Amino acid sequence: MRRSIFQFLTLVAAVTFFAAALGQAPATAPAQPYVMAAETPANIRRAVESSERTDEMRQRDFHRKPAEVLTLAGLKDGDHVIEIAGFGQYFTTLLCAAVGPKGKIDVYDLPYTERFAGDASRAFDAKHDNETYHQESYNDAKLPQNVDAVYVILYYHDLKPQGVDTAAFNRKVLAALKPGGTYLVIDHKAEAGSGWRDAATIHRMGVETIKQEVLAAGFELARESDLLANPQDDRSKMVFAPGTRGTTDQALFVFRKPRG
Repeated sequence: MRRSIFQFLTLVAAVTFFAAALGQAPATAPAQPYVMAAETPANIRRAVESSERTDEMRQRDFHRKPAEVLTLAGLKDGDHVIEIAGFGQYFTTLLCAAVGPKGKIDVYDLPYTERFAGDASRAFDAKHDNETYHQESYNDAKLPQNVDAVYVILYYHDLKPQGVDTAAFNRKVLAALKPGGTYLVIDHKAEAGSGWRDAATIHRMGVETIKQEVLAAGFELARESDLLANPQDDRSKMVFAPGTRGTTDQALFVFRKPRG
């Protein structure tokens, strides 16, 4: 009985996640005006102001702070970026505009996303010459080499529940990056010290575990930011719960591949 209840709750969480990721579930946090800082780099300003972005995407900007995130990550015109889990295209749309026609975005989604995001992801790919869509197991994927950055945004917590060997995955990311390349990881915070306990149920991580795992792969921590912090979030609720979605307390790490 306990196993059946857990499976049911996991299924409900997954269905909610899929709908929210694709913009089919309304954000519970009220939309507020988003204003970029005057010193925002031109390529990032161009991305946030892109006419290709939907109203639903823009309504999420106040809490997701895309210009600040991409500035912290050091995204440049012409960069080659690997995005892990791009379905929904919130960040993919920004990245394609920010790197411009001389840049490249490789998006990797797991095969289970086909049923709810495959068609939309391929349609996005067909419209963007600087983006390539891949759908394959992260355990088996052969990533492009000598890339400028790898982004895992609000998805690290899903890796182990989806059967991904995170130690091997982080080593694979390290190998894909050029020396000095950036590994950006953002995730929803769970209770401190909880590790992977809440990842499959309420989509949260004990984010100290992310730091430990990534550093163990050979990365350096370049920056840990409270840009997306929200002390009013008690970290116990499902991230898509009414009143919580879009306002979770989030960790932001910028790791670097050593130059030496």
